[in-house]
Amino acid sequence: MTKSTVRTGENHLARQKRAEAAQAAARRARRRRIIATFALLAVIVAIANALATSGTSSSEDARPAPDFTLPTTDGTTVTLSDLRGQPVILYFNEGAGCGSCTVQMAEIEKHPGFAESGITVLPIVMNTAEQIRPDMERYGATTPYLLDDGTVSEAYGTLGTGMHPGVPGHGFVLIDAEGTQVWQGDYPSMWLAPADLLHEAESRLG
Repeated sequence: MTKSTVRTGENHLARQKRAEAAQAAARRARRRRIIATFALLAVIVAIANALATSGTSSSEDARPAPDFTLPTTDGTTVTLSDLRGQPVILYFNEGAGCGSCTVQMAEIEKHPGFAESGITVLPIVMNTAEQIRPDMERYGATTPYLLDDGTVSEAYGTLGTGMHPGVPGHGFVLIDAEGTQVWQGDYPSMWLAPADLLHEAESRLG
């Protein structure tokens, strides 16, 4: 056997080993993709189940709505009693870092039905203006946010109704034109379609 024959055999063996290694790597990669796919499906199913059993709750117990004055992200203040004569929806949410919370407000702004019904929607968060503005800009929410130190959120019983203790959950409070709280809904699923929110309000305002 010549040296060239030996080298040819060695080269063939090396190529065969490289091919086998490549095939093994491809099989491992396919297994990882399959495992990742099943893991993603499991997460999706878990989220779907969480949404389906999210513990959505509502109350129609009527009471005088606690008055308040809060600063806003645009440097002004809002006093609830100054809005007497028109219905108001208070939108309590987790605020900065909760993308779905800000998307909720941005989508409410796009629905013309609230303005047509004369309903003012006030988003309330326990953040500073500097904390919440980046989320507002990122998700396109333009309504000034009311900045609470926790006093108003506590007065309306919204603390700890979401994912975090001591922080407002994702919920709404409807106040009629006379200043009476006529409905409150909490949505741990982090979403209520604006059309459904409008229906909740209009059905109770008459």
